[in-house]
Order: sequence, then structure tokens, then C-alpha cells
Amino acid sequence: MSTVFIALQANEDTRPIIDAIVQDNPTAIVNREPAMVKIDVPGSMTIRRETIEEHIGRAYDLQELQINLITLSGHVDEDEDQFTLRWNS
Repeated sequence: MSTVFIALQANEDTRPIIDAIVQDNPTAIVNREPAMVKIDVPGSMTIRRETIEEHIGRAYDLQELQINLITLSGHVDEDEDQFTLRWNS
């Protein structure tokens, strides 16, 4: 099984986003570096707008991920409710 990942800047804005990603992806492995947080997930990763909103306490547009995004690995499938990374077979 291939692994996908997303790397975000390490700052106060991304802390609740990272918590939401881990909540929705129980097999996530979080690697914290001084300036970034890289999250690896075997298979696929789904980032849900609703879960992020629960963690940050306000409406959230998934396009806001781009502000703190460093890099990612996997094919992207997104709509207004979720952002999914996976390798297509």
C-alpha cells in the first residue's frame, strides 16, 4: 500500500487543522519539524471541512489549506466538503 502525505507550516493556524486531519485519519503518522508538520497516511487521506470547522470554531473554506501548504504527495480529489489524497491504481 502506498503512502500519501501533506506538509503544512507549523504555526497557530495549522494546529487545529492538523488535529482535524488526525481525527479523520486514525492511521496518520505526524512528524513535527521546527518549521513544518508532515502527515503521512497509508492508502489515502481525507481532510473534511466539517471536522476542521469543529476544531477552529468558524466556517472554513478548504481553499484556505493553500495558505499554509508546503507540499503534498498523491492525486488530489477535492470539492467544497473534503480534500482527498490517494494514489490511483
